Amino acid sequence: MLKTDQINWQKVDHLLPVIVQNIYTSEVLMLGYMNEEALVKTLDERRVTFFSRTKQRLWTKGETSGHFLNVVDMSLDCDNDTLLILADPIGETCHTGAESCFHQFSQQAVQNWAFFAKLERTLAERQNADPESSYTAKLYAKGTKKIAQKVGEEAVETVLAAMEGDREEIISEIADLTYHLTVLLHDANLEWGDVIYKLNERHQGIGLHPEGSNK
Repeated sequence: MLKTDQINWQKVDHLLPVIVQNIYTSEVLMLGYMNEEALVKTLDERRVTFFSRTKQRLWTKGETSGHFLNVVDMSLDCDNDTLLILADPIGETCHTGAESCFHQFSQQAVQNWAFFAKLERTLAERQNADPESSYTAKLYAKGTKKIAQKVGEEAVETVLAAMEGDREEIISEIADLTYHLTVLLHDANLEWGDVIYKLNERHQGIGLHPEGSNK
């Protein structure tokens, strides 16, 4: 567990730079500064609290808007002079109404993966929704057999598209397959993080066959 005496407060002129990252999407949400008192409050309450350099006081993110940053985990960098916080954000972080203060960031690859994480959360939220409210909710309501059947159908269509060599059709079919696989994962009380963990586990053994045996 992080302790305030791990930080060289003299080195950072008593104001520790703090980067806050969304635990689900990996988006960088904002940058702020903490003095020792703000860090202690954050550790105690598990809500991000900064020191306002303009108002010269502590302020808890969301104290006015209700858009708190709930702390999931935190870590100092290798020099113990910058803090990274993984947070579960309640609502938007930026005062403009955007989810991140860096919403003008244009690196498409990062945005794509952030979108995928948001999509997975949205699909998960539909699991117990009214079946008449969306196709996703209706699919969940039909049960595992129907969901698995749809995955099989989309897998076949993906193979056929690949055999035809139509780039746009391949993209479209893989999108459909990924969507239905996500629903199947949630139906089994799993998420893509579990799959990624398994892939990473296999990756540790170089040369492992995808099915797990060394072939």
